[in-house]
Amino acid sequence: MRLFSINLQKQSDEQLLSAVKRGNHPPSLGGAGRGPFDELYRRYARRLQGFFYRQLGGDGERAADATQDVFLRIFEAREHYAEGSNAATWIFTIAYNLCKNHYRHHAYVADYLATLDSEPAEEQQTELYMDRAVLHDALKEVLSSLPDPLHQLFSLRYEEELTVPQIAVIMDVPEGTIKSRLHKTMNIIRKRLKQYEEK
Repeated sequence: MRLFSINLQKQSDEQLLSAVKRGNHPPSLGGAGRGPFDELYRRYARRLQGFFYRQLGGDGERAADATQDVFLRIFEAREHYAEGSNAATWIFTIAYNLCKNHYRHHAYVADYLATLDSEPAEEQQTELYMDRAVLHDALKEVLSSLPDPLHQLFSLRYEEELTVPQIAVIMDVPEGTIKSRLHKTMNIIRKRLKQYEEK
């Protein structure tokens, strides 16, 4: 049993998802099981819970529930996983859609994104090079004040460190739109952080 567990730890996320897709073992969600699903849970549970904690207003209980929900959905949708495709992208697409459903009752989200995407994109670098040390209290406060779609975008890019192509798949929008929104998000953050510096 121990050898089986070690072998699983050597497998890629994609190999684990493929094994889950081919198998019929039920998820134990972090229990005593030693299967590929349990190894996926071990790798992603804490990361997903942190993502949900940031996106769902710092509610630990809701973040924990959402994390369990993601893994249940992973198991239920396992046959839809295209073997070889990026596992993190597939998993975070499920997580992002959960957040989107949570915020769907906020009518301003769609209107805000439509307005944002209609603005001309400036030809400037979209990446923000941040040292982890820069993410201090002021930045956390600025992030918490961002509209939900931009907070999610920032979180996926700079906290979860997903690529622009991965985020485009997760959010189901073109890469150019992601780059444009990232640029605008970074401009908002820079301006608000500058206000903190001037205080």
